Amino acid sequence: MVGFRQGIIYDESRSDWPGTGPRPIRWNAWYPAAPAGSSQPQSISDFYQTGALSVDATLADLPEKAPLVLLSHGTGGSAVGLTWLAKALADAGFIVVGADHHGNTGVEEYRAEGFLCWWERMRDLSVLLDDLLSSSFLAGRIDPDQIAAAGFSLGGYTVLGLMGAVTQVERFQAWSWDRSFGKGPKEFKDVVEQIEPLLEKSAIFRASWERQSDSFTDRRIALGFTLAPAPRVRSFDVGSIKSITVPVTIAVGEGDEEAPANDCAVWLHELLPNSRLHFLGKNVGHYTLLAMGTPEARTSKPHLFSDHSGVDRGAVHRQVIEIALQSLSCMEQQKGRPGDRPFRN
Repeated sequence: MVGFRQGIIYDESRSDWPGTGPRPIRWNAWYPAAPAGSSQPQSISDFYQTGALSVDATLADLPEKAPLVLLSHGTGGSAVGLTWLAKALADAGFIVVGADHHGNTGVEEYRAEGFLCWWERMRDLSVLLDDLLSSSFLAGRIDPDQIAAAGFSLGGYTVLGLMGAVTQVERFQAWSWDRSFGKGPKEFKDVVEQIEPLLEKSAIFRASWERQSDSFTDRRIALGFTLAPAPRVRSFDVGSIKSITVPVTIAVGEGDEEAPANDCAVWLHELLPNSRLHFLGKNVGHYTLLAMGTPEARTSKPHLFSDHSGVDRGAVHRQVIEIALQSLSCMEQQKGRPGDRPFRN
């Protein structure tokens, strides 16, 4: 059985967007659960089909420290929407912990700042990792030499930022100005119109905007896994992408209209010196990589749960899980050699 817990920590070095306190980092953990004393299995969402999980169960008595996968959701989403992947990895012996990124997540009110300052996501995962290794219920149970980062859509941008890719917003603006997503994603259309007013009125936003091109490299990350990386990857400085030596696996559907494969995934693959690219099918779209929805969710948000003709969402998920497990095995093979983990042919 897979265990599941949720919690929240705070980054005292950053403010929340309203300026009422430190930045919140809500977390969700999936992990191998001990059979004895586990709670009654249950679903964890009214929106996504997550299957049965043992909520607040005790961590299994593992024979050795477990590998960790940090998880980053897409624009306006939540970590729970990737339970299909997290649960499968936990079943295979991994600990998986995902953050809900403040202001850019469906578990709280959307904030324009959260949709504009993408780079704050990288810091979220690094602060979360500090806590996981030092003071969480998982402290002492994680193998520090086997830490990966995985992300869907804007979460894929987050993964690459953790590996050293550096953001320059003007690059994205110049590339996307005449594209449908140039002014903002579906979840927050025309959000770019908020930039100037926020720069004028919000000191918190200005402080974040000024650190957009900081390096958020976290050298504890041994491997990256990106699912349908979002158009925001086109904000990365090309030289910084070419400098990433950590192995990166990229998976994308050729039918993706939100993050077109050639513009995002293929572009990254051609620049990254140590990457593998997997195509998931010509009709596989962006939201096929989200969990299946409950009946209520399919009615309220049909665009998230309607796949192209002939696409079996469950089969695509199983394909991605197999790719992920194959890629993550690289960490065990190259354990103890951070920064030098080439893929094996």
